[in-house]
Amino acid sequence: MASTRTVKLVLLAATLLLCVVWIFSTAASTADANPASSSEGTAFASPTPDNYVGAETCKACHEDQFKAFSKTKHAKLPEIASWKDKAKGCESCHGPGSKHVEDPTVKGSIISFLRKPSKEIAETCLACHAGKETHNNFRRGEHWRNNIGCTDCHSAHGPDQPKLRPDSITFVGSASSQRANQTDTAQLKQGEPQLCMSCHSETKAQFTKPFHHKVLEGTMRCSDCHNPHGGFESKQAKLAVGADAACVRCHTNKQGPFVYEHAPIKVEGCAACHTPHGSANPKMLKRSSVRQLCLECHSSITEQLAPDAPSFHNQSNVRYQNCTVCHAAIHGSNSHKDFFR
Repeated sequence: MASTRTVKLVLLAATLLLCVVWIFSTAASTADANPASSSEGTAFASPTPDNYVGAETCKACHEDQFKAFSKTKHAKLPEIASWKDKAKGCESCHGPGSKHVEDPTVKGSIISFLRKPSKEIAETCLACHAGKETHNNFRRGEHWRNNIGCTDCHSAHGPDQPKLRPDSITFVGSASSQRANQTDTAQLKQGEPQLCMSCHSETKAQFTKPFHHKVLEGTMRCSDCHNPHGGFESKQAKLAVGADAACVRCHTNKQGPFVYEHAPIKVEGCAACHTPHGSANPKMLKRSSVRQLCLECHSSITEQLAPDAPSFHNQSNVRYQNCTVCHAAIHGSNSHKDFFR
């Protein structure tokens, strides 16, 4: 009886010990896997209040940065109840400044972002901004893969241009907010589209073509169609369902489902026939005429016919060279399989 009780006690003690070991090992692995939780990357670098000196102390040396920063939403976070105990002003990102104040010449006494790789800087930002719908997929996006980080587009201390001072630090672009100013830009270094086109110069050239989306004119923004913070779609197009999802947000009359779907549109989306930014052709078509586009797939109708043969597809007759005279519902139809009117 005594030996049985002893065995049970030993097993219980061993189980408890294994649980403790598992808890500590899990915590350690989580810290390793999440750079934003480490002391070098976190937005709240130390839980010890005595290590923090306050933004007013930083102001004594960094007056210009403090002046710009004080006008941002970042600086006003302590006014929000849920952030009151977490936001530490400058030290939210740069870490506790007591050692830096004691001797600014000591390397590593404060977190500096000047020579940090873009992805490391982004991890610091994502310590707070992760979890937002617009930021969740930043690590999956093309900007991330090309080493474009948050501070390549955003100014953490606030932009120099008054019109870029933000009403929001989490959201960029909205098809519903037209555009007298850019106050909803999130501390961007430049306004759209100038900021985007500082890298995407080839796209800027497309917007100068005769038929284009009105981005340069200011009635649209790049971020109306693209999510600069990443996503699952090609070219970081907004929304995650369908190749033409970004287009039908505005072109709602072209949105299916239809009883009779046009296969290229269903599979490839609008870009099967249209260029998204600009074109020399009406309706931003890839070809100079609808007929040329149709014949890329429907080549069988160009078989040689006698000049006077009674056929609606006799391409020698100019009357039949515009396919959409008859096949008007080319985006999809609910009434006819051949997309007639």
